[in-house]
Formats: sequence, C-alpha cells, structure tokens
Amino acid sequence: MSLSTIGKKLVHLDLKGAPPKFEYLLKLIHLYADLGANGLLIEYEDMFPYEGELKVLQASAYPSYSREEIFTLQDTAKSRNLEVIPLVQTFGHLEFVLKHAAFRELREVGHCLGTLNPHKERGAQLVLEMLRQVMELHPGSSALHLGADEVYLLGQGDESRQWLSAPDSSVHQLFLSHVTKVGKTMQERYPDLSLIMWDDMMRGMCLDTLKESGLVGLVQPMIWDYSPALDVENTVLLMEKYNSAGLPRLWTASSFKGSTNVHTCVPNTQRHVDNHLQWLQVVSALPAGVQLQGIALTGWQRYDHLSVLCELMPLALPSLASCLQTLMHGSFSQEAQTKVTEALGSPSTEVEDVGRVSPGSNESFPGQKLAVSMVELTAVLQSEDLQLFESNMYVRGWFTPYHRERKITNPLIAQQIQIQVMTLLQAVEPKAEEVKQEMALLYPQATVEEWVAQHISAVVAPLHSLLKDLQLAMEEMGLHAPVPPSGW
Repeated sequence: MSLSTIGKKLVHLDLKGAPPKFEYLLKLIHLYADLGANGLLIEYEDMFPYEGELKVLQASAYPSYSREEIFTLQDTAKSRNLEVIPLVQTFGHLEFVLKHAAFRELREVGHCLGTLNPHKERGAQLVLEMLRQVMELHPGSSALHLGADEVYLLGQGDESRQWLSAPDSSVHQLFLSHVTKVGKTMQERYPDLSLIMWDDMMRGMCLDTLKESGLVGLVQPMIWDYSPALDVENTVLLMEKYNSAGLPRLWTASSFKGSTNVHTCVPNTQRHVDNHLQWLQVVSALPAGVQLQGIALTGWQRYDHLSVLCELMPLALPSLASCLQTLMHGSFSQEAQTKVTEALGSPSTEVEDVGRVSPGSNESFPGQKLAVSMVELTAVLQSEDLQLFESNMYVRGWFTPYHRERKITNPLIAQQIQIQVMTLLQAVEPKAEEVKQEMALLYPQATVEEWVAQHISAVVAPLHSLLKDLQLAMEEMGLHAPVPPSGW
C-alpha cells in the first residue's frame, strides 16, 4: 500500500469541547506534522470568532480563538506543509447554534437542537453567513467541509410533513434541496473551492437519485466508519455506487479517538489501528475509476455539543501516531511501531504504558504529564472497589437506604465502612489534584472544572454522601465519627 494511494492525511481537530490553549494548539500542529500528517480538518464550532449577529455563537465559558490566532494557526500549519480545511456544520449537529433563543425558530423540531429547518430562508442565510465568515479568515484554503451528517428527525417538522405530502416527495429529496442550495451558492462565490460533505445521509439513496441529486460536480463525499470491524466489502460497494453516480472524488474518514463510548477517557490504540487496517483493505480494493482524495483521522472531543467530554488529546497522541504510521507503512508493522515510540519517546504505543516524566525533566511529547496522571486516575476511578462500593457486603448488610434514612447503624461495622471509604478517597484525591494542575496548563479553567465534574465528582460523590450519612448516624447514636474530606 503506497502513500500516494491513500492521498492526503488530515488530522481532525474537534474544538467543540476541551479547546487547547493556543500555545498548546501550536505545539500539537508541529507534532502532527512530525507524525506524518499533511493536513488539518478543523471543526471550530463555538471557538471561531464569529461577528455581528453571529457573535452569540462564540463560547461563553472561555474566550474563542481570536482572528489573529486563526491566522497564526494557518501560518504555523503552512510552515509545516499542512493544508488547512475548515469544517462548518450546515444542516445537522447545529446544537451550538440552535440552542440560542435567537435561532430557536429555525429548528426542524422543537426538541431537537441539532437539525435546521430546511424550509426557512433565514436558516439557509444563517449557515451561508457562517461559511462566509469562516472563509474570510481562511483565504488560502482550497477546500471546505460542509458537514451535513446525522440530520436527526429531518422530515418530522410541520413544514416538512406538509412538503412531504406532495406526490413523489421524499426525505432524501428534502435533504438534497438544502444541501445543494448551500453548495451551489458557495460554488458561485468561490469557484475554485472544493466542497466536502459527510456521506451518511446519502447512503440509502439509489443510483438514480444520486445521479439526479445535483451533487454531481458539486461535492466530494467523505465516507466515515470508525469501527475496528469495518465491513470492507460493503464499504467498497458503497464507494463504487458513488463513483457510478458521477461522484468519483471521494474521501474516507477513520478515527483515532472519540468513537468508543461517549464517556471514554483513555483510548485503546489497537482498536483504532484496527479501524485503519480495515480502511487500508478498502483502499486496496477500490476500482481504478475512484479518485481517492485522502483520509481524515477524526478525533471527536464530544459526541455532540451537549454531551460529556471524550478522551483528551494528550491521551490520544499514541493512538494518532500509531494510526498515521499504519497508513504510511501499509500495516502496523514492527517498523511502524518503532517509529511511534521513537517519535513520542515512549516505551509503548498504548497510552497506559507511557512512562511518568522524572521530576525536573522535559516531556517526550506535549501533554505527556497529563496523559500519565489521567491514566493513573482513571484506573482508580474505574476500579471495582470504587465502582461497586455500594454493593460492598458491609454497606448492603448494615447501611442500606433504610438505615441511612433512620440514622441507625452498627457502630463496629460503621467503622469498617469509614475506613474503606477514606482509603478509596485518599487514593483518588491526590491523583485528581495532579490531573487538575496539569490540565490547567493546557486547557481553559472551565474545561478543567467540567472534566472534574463529569469524570471525578460523579464517581466520588456517592462516597462523600455515604460518609456524611455515616457521620450523622454515629452522632445520632452519641458516637464520634471522623469528619469527611471536603470532596470534589
């Protein structure tokens, strides 16, 4: 498998959660180039410095990147021969837009914050203005990604139901009407700009629908699949269908993080490498007519704008390096693995095995200290003793909700429970403090607070509550109990 066959290798930067501090972001860009990438697919979302009516879209918990920083980012990428392709959602996954009261009327369905109503002219003008502002700050970009994936509940709004009641109308046509409108307007404004879009809403379309869709000559579909068990045969057939419909310029999209579970903290390198190995099989089986443009290695930071934070970037760098080297070598060979460990100064391609940095020494890769601390903390948080503590024999036997409500307990057993709780908290809290300190160096304070609330407090809060109830029960019985720690 040759590098030229795969085409461009874009690292996806999902900035809708845990946006790196700008200095750290620049370090990451240099590292991506060192690891073998030759492009960036940047999904700014609320980190873009929108202006005018769109200023409300900027993140409120921390400052968006400034116009000057956007230009510096591109200059840094250009200095390392990295192409920059912005990604702007234009149909689905518009939660960061439609959550605002000013744009609430533009939802397809009131309770679905992600899908734009395709019948309102203001909705089309809104996304076109977003695209205009983004392209204004990316004059050197030769391609733009229009998103358009997972357009949930399309066709279920009142106006859509009425539209679909007409003969020969379909949800596919409803989807195409909006996408082609946006795409053709951008093509007219930027004739030399290549337009990319996610393919999932097109997969169920028959060949004739695709031929007559208006997408031919307008967009380049990006076929995404993040599974380590990707169906090679059917994926090849899908890409052949797009080619037969007149859409020969295709992209693929894999994943190096953010696609295991919505709340995953530590990525598994082998899982993501397996996904890339499957994509290599797809590429090797493509017919000659398919013009593969490249692959985007996605690194989702959230499943959507309102979900929990996924794996942070420092923990995913061994996975990213391994996936890039797999693409470059055509397999996850020993040579590829050696390249990864040398590039990251790590003894292993799995982040769980990355060594702790000695006091006073420099990190082998940017964010290594946070990665090690977070791996250690996550191991404690996911331990059976902590996760299943309320199933502990002593708790189930002597301090059930019945006992807690009535503030009664066996003092001898209560002491055993207290000792076990305090032992668990003492294992968690020093590591949690270390994670907080390391995170604060790389991410905004609001991100630190969010990660702590979602991944630490949610786990240890029941222990603090149990300890407090034990204290109240002991006091009710005239006995002394230790004061619980302040908690998270």
